[in-house]
Amino acid sequence: MSIFVKLGWYFKREWKIYLVGLFGLLLTALVGIVPPRIIGNLVDSIHNGKLTAKYLAFLLIVLTIVSFAQYGARYLWRTAIWGEAAKLEKVLRNRLFFHYTSMDHEFFQHYRTGDLMAHATNDLSAIQRVAGGGILQFADSMITGGTTLIAMVTLIDWRLTLIAILPFPLLAVMARYLGTKIHFAFRDSQAAFSRLNNKAEESITGIKVIKGLGQQKEDMQDFDNQVARTININRRVNLLDSMFDPMTTMIIALSYVITIVYGGYLVTNGTITIGSLVSFVSYLAMMIWPMFAIGMLFNTLERGNASYDRVMDLINQKSKVIDDPNGVATSPKGELDYDVKRFSYPGDKRLALQDIDFKVPAGKTVGLVGKVGSGKSTILRLILRQFDNYEGTIKFGGIDIKKYKMDALIPAIGYVPQDTFLRLVK
Repeated sequence: MSIFVKLGWYFKREWKIYLVGLFGLLLTALVGIVPPRIIGNLVDSIHNGKLTAKYLAFLLIVLTIVSFAQYGARYLWRTAIWGEAAKLEKVLRNRLFFHYTSMDHEFFQHYRTGDLMAHATNDLSAIQRVAGGGILQFADSMITGGTTLIAMVTLIDWRLTLIAILPFPLLAVMARYLGTKIHFAFRDSQAAFSRLNNKAEESITGIKVIKGLGQQKEDMQDFDNQVARTININRRVNLLDSMFDPMTTMIIALSYVITIVYGGYLVTNGTITIGSLVSFVSYLAMMIWPMFAIGMLFNTLERGNASYDRVMDLINQKSKVIDDPNGVATSPKGELDYDVKRFSYPGDKRLALQDIDFKVPAGKTVGLVGKVGSGKSTILRLILRQFDNYEGTIKFGGIDIKKYKMDALIPAIGYVPQDTFLRLVK
């Protein structure tokens, strides 16, 4: 249930809409109690030979009204709960995308493109299911299960109800045991998907080089190995996941057996009518969904919890390049004074630049010449503030570039990298 606590900031913000959805679920559950009771009364009337056309017409009218009421209530909770779940996905997607665009180059050296794409697709979808299906499964299992249980006790017989629900605690034990295992298994599954996604992205991006070097066979073999490892990890998730429904079905089947045996005994000794037993069986059938919902709930929550942690791990990463909110907001002009003593790329002990000192007066041109890897592109990357972890200063117009706002510095620089990238702006 910790994922609900983690998403508490969103539920507090949208509590009014979720309250409307919960009201729709409650109304659906209350209206759903009526049909089994009507069917039980109809059976008793037929059994006692007291069924009349007028009474039958009355029951049919009530069932029709109940059907329309259920339709309206279901529409109410579906639009409220699923609508808010879609809104949460939009909020997190925008937040994650903004985080990607505001991070420095060191972040993208650490996280590969395929991994970031997996976080923005699979993980966000799993979180969205918590705010939609998770809320539905939790609230509906409590509301529908609770109201149906009260109806069974008050409208039929408390003894039969008590005996029939004896197997239900087994479901909680099963959900607790499997839920913990699914949490860790799904984290491994999402990580495997990220690796596979990253492999596909790398192969597609570098397909010209791969074909040029004749490495198609080796690349396909590597991809097949990644797929095989991902499938093996997902098999464990599917194995644990597939154990919920059969165990839930066994528990409910045990309840049916108890109901038929003990309920038949109560009918034969006159404690309840045969119509009441029919109603009770109908109510027990209504308990199937809450029982399945509990099993699905733990699955949904564990998947969402693992995905939320993965996404938050990304969002909590801080950029090493800090944009000073009180920095110079005017566009830089004038002389460029470049004085860098030492610079190494993050994670690399080798020096990329050492004792680079030059000035470019306003209106003048300087050409940088050198062999591949000598640091030409690195010099420009520091001017663009792609990295700030250097010893020395770079001044533009007499002001250290770190004291400029990024929105003022970057638009003043024209830069054409070696790897071309074109973006269509409408």
